[in-house]
Amino acid sequence: MPQLGPTTWIDMAAQIDPILAIPLGSCEQHGPHLALDTDTVIAEALAQALAAQRPQVFVAPAITISASGEHEGFAGTLSIGTDAMAELLIELVRSADWARGVVLVNGHGGNADAIAEALVMLSLEQRNVWAWWPAAPNDPRADSHAGWLETSVMLHLDPSRVRMDRLEPGDTRPLHTMMDELTTHGVRAVSPNGVLGNPTTARADDGRAVMQTWISNLVDRFDEWLERVNER
Repeated sequence: MPQLGPTTWIDMAAQIDPILAIPLGSCEQHGPHLALDTDTVIAEALAQALAAQRPQVFVAPAITISASGEHEGFAGTLSIGTDAMAELLIELVRSADWARGVVLVNGHGGNADAIAEALVMLSLEQRNVWAWWPAAPNDPRADSHAGWLETSVMLHLDPSRVRMDRLEPGDTRPLHTMMDELTTHGVRAVSPNGVLGNPTTARADDGRAVMQTWISNLVDRFDEWLERVNER
């Protein structure tokens, strides 16, 4: 699949209407059992799946440190904050004027405000940019962070990165019931182990099914967006 990093500028200049997909990840705690770059791994896998099905898509190097202030207090977490993340996205998209358009494939919910802020400015500048991130599946086990959902996906993508001997539940309340506390005090205030959900029921087969649904949605929405772009 096309990757931007190994490509020369001459090769890119020869492309007809290329689309740049930028995976947006994070470097933040994902409980005792998942790696700090879990969101990045998932975002890259989704962007690469899009490129595999749509050859005009080139996958940029991932953004690996983003807006993760809610995970402050856990060792290993790095964050540049929402304002800096928004500015980073604006400048990145501006720099990609050689492409027909830019797709932001987001793997981290904490980037939502930065993406929204960036899209406002970029839309005013009439740039072809679109953001997508995966929705939680319609499953009673679906949870918010480092639980059944993300652990299942990682068991599918790379089981060697899941510490099975460390699986333990965290705060299993629905996200909306703890949002005020999370916003004010961060994840550590509601979940000392950093998990918002229950990873103990995670399975690779579940992760495969979730990824298939996400990829199908991403490709379908991409096609709809590109059709609108091409009508301009």
